[in-house]
Amino acid sequence: MPKVINLNQARKQKARADKATRAADNRIAFGRTKAEKEATKAEEVRHQKQLDAHRLGKDKSE
Repeated sequence: MPKVINLNQARKQKARADKATRAADNRIAFGRTKAEKEATKAEEVRHQKQLDAHRLGKDKSE
């Protein structure tokens, strides 16, 4: 005889599992600390300044 399951509980368990998966994906995508974001931004600024310093034409119109 097959095991009887409560469909409401099964639906809620599936919803919790889906929510946990979505939360894990968001932690990977958006889970950087403020210090990490600032360090990345500082690195980009430093890199841009280095590129600007090596330009041949120093015109403001470029």
